[in-house]
Amino acid sequence: MEPATGLKLDFNHKLTLKEFPYIIRWREDRCKRCGQCTAVCPQGAIRPAVKYMRVIESSGETPKPRPVRRIIHVIEQVNDIEHYCTGCAICSLVCPNNAIEPEYNPQNKFLFYKNRGGEGYKRGGRRNDPGVSTLDRLKFTRISMLTDPALDAARHEFRLRSYIGRILPPEELPLKVEDGRLVVDKSSGKFIPPVREIFPIMIGSMSIGALSPTMWEGLAMGVAYLNEVEGIPVVMCSGEGGFPPRLLKSRYVKYFILQIASGYFGWDSIIHTLPYMQEDPAAIEIKYGQGAKPGDGGLLMAPKVIKLIAEIRGVPQYVDLPSPPTHQTKYSIEESVMKMIQSMSMAFGFRVPVYPKISGTRTAKAVLNNLARNPYAAALCIDGEDGGTGAAYNVSLDKMGHPIASNIRECYLDLVKQGKQNELPLIAAGGIGKKGNLAANAAALIMLGASAVAVGKYIMQATADCLGDEYNRCNICNTGKCPRGITTQDPKLYRRLDPDKVAERLVEVFKAADVELRKIFAPMGRSTELPIGMSDGLSIDDKAMAERLEISYAC
Repeated sequence: MEPATGLKLDFNHKLTLKEFPYIIRWREDRCKRCGQCTAVCPQGAIRPAVKYMRVIESSGETPKPRPVRRIIHVIEQVNDIEHYCTGCAICSLVCPNNAIEPEYNPQNKFLFYKNRGGEGYKRGGRRNDPGVSTLDRLKFTRISMLTDPALDAARHEFRLRSYIGRILPPEELPLKVEDGRLVVDKSSGKFIPPVREIFPIMIGSMSIGALSPTMWEGLAMGVAYLNEVEGIPVVMCSGEGGFPPRLLKSRYVKYFILQIASGYFGWDSIIHTLPYMQEDPAAIEIKYGQGAKPGDGGLLMAPKVIKLIAEIRGVPQYVDLPSPPTHQTKYSIEESVMKMIQSMSMAFGFRVPVYPKISGTRTAKAVLNNLARNPYAAALCIDGEDGGTGAAYNVSLDKMGHPIASNIRECYLDLVKQGKQNELPLIAAGGIGKKGNLAANAAALIMLGASAVAVGKYIMQATADCLGDEYNRCNICNTGKCPRGITTQDPKLYRRLDPDKVAERLVEVFKAADVELRKIFAPMGRSTELPIGMSDGLSIDDKAMAERLEISYAC
């Protein structure tokens, strides 16, 4: 048999529109041919076209039907798989006459054709699972009427706060009494872990580069306003990719968690800025994994690496920036914990909490047990399978990972067995607010054992009207073509987003979440302490889930 030399494969053949996930419905009678829809489509999925139309006419004194060909102007859908319609419906939003809209095609064969050239399908967004998650099935069934003192959520004074940092039991603190005052005993040689008081809902890691300049600026302004005006200590994680030098040197850096990942992008500038920082950051997060693509590293695709991002990250412009699956100099849990956590603690003078972030996994307890023995570990963040992302393979998003509810529960119960449930905080992430129930999902995870929860995709949807959903609508965060201007570095696109509006909505979101958390915790008699691990207040209508989470079954 002769070798297949000179083999040419055609990966650009046209598909029929019935094989695409969304089909454009265009009304010729309504369309004024203004061209706004084709101008705003980030994918180039629609285009103006000229076509011939054959019609039958009858005219004159003795009408006789005859065929006539006319030239008409139409808007047509492109049937090129590289320019497929993602269903973002930005065309519908700008159309003055409601003449165009995408329609979901449940019989599509998109995934059969998308993986071309030996390259798997990559997308942004979140898991394609429109079903009801475990978090949304949990109910709060402990309502204190005449048994325990219930509180008035509207008039009682509340202080719903959590902590990042190891909280030692009183007998282990290096304290002594002098002249009737409690002072630190410096001669004891004991280490006092740094602790930060935070709001129990935090903004998860979304980097400069993944988010557009206007989106990131809006979130930063909103976080500063919440802390300094509203008195709600919300913190935000920077994500991998460095930090703006001007912000690093400002007093606002104390509201941010700086993330270091395996790519170390941007950390050269952070380390060089240390002597000039006015304030310490809220914490340092070391990213080992993320829920959207467990066991895989980060990826910022080349179209997003513009001059600003390249300068912050210290890399060339317009190149793909992949992070390895793990920090390459560490080969075991013990080595990773000791080297990364202790070195980062030393860099900031042991004044800043340092903790790792891992993806939801069966091995989470092994990581937790090593952290529990390390006096410098401040917390553990677990990102469940429903975590969002800017770029991941479709198979990773949809087929890999561990649900956050059971993962956080088993880790908390493991801490209970060690007697350290009030010592090492657990941070839950991945799918919180997937159906819009932010406060309810957060409260459920807190009662399962989390000290705080981190949200990302919900923030994008609530503050900037993100168009993505679990039907694979839009979800092109990875390409830099976000039609809303949220996850793009293209000025033509991100100028559509007003950072002031993002900041205003962020403040509204957290004020509303604060009210809803009070409504949930007030009947349980909790006003100043979070009901962490208070699982007797939860129920679910599924026996298997109830047994797995060790909560009550109610139907």
